[in-house]
Amino acid sequence: QVQLEDSGGGLVQPGESLRLSCAASGSIFSIYLMGWYRQAPGKQRELVASITSGGDTNYAGSVKGRFIVSGDNAKKTVYLQMNSLKPEDTAVYYCHADQSTRRYWGQGIQVTVSS
Repeated sequence: QVQLEDSGGGLVQPGESLRLSCAASGSIFSIYLMGWYRQAPGKQRELVASITSGGDTNYAGSVKGRFIVSGDNAKKTVYLQMNSLKPEDTAVYYCHADQSTRRYWGQGIQVTVSS
């Protein structure tokens, strides 16, 4: 079993930055992929960014160039640096970790971008 604890959300104004963190604990030895999804009210959950244990990254087109995903593979921790935030980035952000055939989810963090 893997447990994920995510943190760092909040309310910011457009153009500001936030950094999300997610730490895995438990049986973390074979986690090969970690990342972030988000879900806005009335919308489906969508991929934001992910990073493999080898450091390869993947981004949604809507955040490319503004968000940076990084990780500490030894600690199985993943970060999401969100810059130039827009109102449309408002959502609940969910951390995930993939291990074998299972995907684990964090509890979700609210990010609100509003003036």
